[in-house]
Amino acid sequence: MPAVMKALAATSLVSAPPKPRRRLAGSSGAPCQSHNSFSGISLRCRPRRYPVYSRPCSFRSPVAMLAVKPAIQFIQGTDEQTIPDVRLTKSRDGTNGTAIFEFDQPSVFDSSAELGDITGFYMIDEEGVLQTVDVSAKFVNGKPAKVEAKYVMRTARDWDRFMRFMERYSQANGLQFFKN
Repeated sequence: MPAVMKALAATSLVSAPPKPRRRLAGSSGAPCQSHNSFSGISLRCRPRRYPVYSRPCSFRSPVAMLAVKPAIQFIQGTDEQTIPDVRLTKSRDGTNGTAIFEFDQPSVFDSSAELGDITGFYMIDEEGVLQTVDVSAKFVNGKPAKVEAKYVMRTARDWDRFMRFMERYSQANGLQFFKN
C-alpha cells in the first residue's frame, strides 16, 4: 500500500514540482511563455520584436505609405462622383448606430450599362473597406432618381471605424457636419 501512495503522489499535480517554463511561438510569432492551464500558471506573451540585423545595411529606403483617396463605390472599381447626403443615428448607450446615405442623381447609373449591376455599397479608405448590401433605388417616371444605402454599426468599434472613414471622406470632398 505505501508503494501505491508514493506512485499516486508522484503523478499528482498537487505534489508535483512546477515544470520549467518553455518558450513557444504564438500566433503572431512573438515569444510566449506557457504552462499547462490546469497548474494555475498564467500565459504571458511578449510584444513582437523585429529582427535585428547583425551587420549594418548599406541601403535603407524610407517607408512609402500609399495614400488612398477615400471613395464610395456601388460597383467595385468605379468611384461614385455624386456627393451624398448622410444622416447618422446612434443609440443612447453608444453601442450601435446607423448611417443612411442618399445620392440624388448618382453617376452609377451612367456607368452601370458598361460595368454591370450595383453589387453593394463600398466605403474605401487607407484602412480598408466598409461594406453593406442594403442599397435601394428610387425611380421617378421610370428613370433612376435616387439611391439610398444603409450602413449599420453594431459595436462601438464599428462606429469609431466608420467615423474615421467619414472624417477622411469629408476632408477629401469638402463636407461639413451639422448636428440637429
